[in-house]
Amino acid sequence: MPGTRGRRSDAEVVAAVHTAVVEEVIDVGMGKLTMDGIAQRAGIAKTSLYRRWDTPQAILLDALEAEFPQESPTAAPTGELRGDLVEALRLMVTWLATPTARATGAILAERERYPELAESIYTRVFEPKGGRFTGTVLRHYADTGDIDPALLTPVVLDIGEALVLKCSLDSGALPGEQTLTDIVDQAILPAVGHRR
Repeated sequence: MPGTRGRRSDAEVVAAVHTAVVEEVIDVGMGKLTMDGIAQRAGIAKTSLYRRWDTPQAILLDALEAEFPQESPTAAPTGELRGDLVEALRLMVTWLATPTARATGAILAERERYPELAESIYTRVFEPKGGRFTGTVLRHYADTGDIDPALLTPVVLDIGEALVLKCSLDSGALPGEQTLTDIVDQAILPAVGHRR
C-alpha cells in the first residue's frame, strides 16, 4: 500500500544507527553524543538502541569497526610489492574521504578527554584490520622473504600513512595518484631496501 512503511530489517536498522552515530558525532561532537540524539537521527526508538548497545560510545565503536577497510596484499608469488603499496595508500585516501574517517579524527583529536575511547579505536578498529594501511602489505612481503623483517620498524611502517596525512594537511586536499606513487617510490620502497 502506498504510504505504508514496512518494518526495517535488523541489518537496515544497524546501518541506520551506524550512519546516525557518525553523523551525530560530526555534528555535535563527543561531549554531546547521546542515545536520544542517535535514536532520533536513525528514526528508531531509544529502547531499540539499548537492546544492542550500552552507551553511545559503544555504538560509535561498532560503527567505526564496521566501516574501517581491511587491507590485504595480492597473493604471493606475484611480487607486486609496489602495486600493493600504492593500492594500500589508495584505500587509505578513499577511507579518509568518508564521514567515518572524520568521526575517527574527531575522537583522536580529543584523545586527552576520551583516552579509553581513543585506545579502543586502536585495539578494536585499527589493529584487527592490519593496524596501518601499508603495514599489512609490508608484513606480508616480509613473511614471503621479499623484505628483511628487521627493516619493518615502527617508523618504516608509518611512513606512507604519515606522508599521506602531511600532504593532506599541507594542501587541504587528499593526495592524488601521482603523490601516492611518489610516496611509495621515494619513501617506502627505499626504506625497505627496494628500488623502483
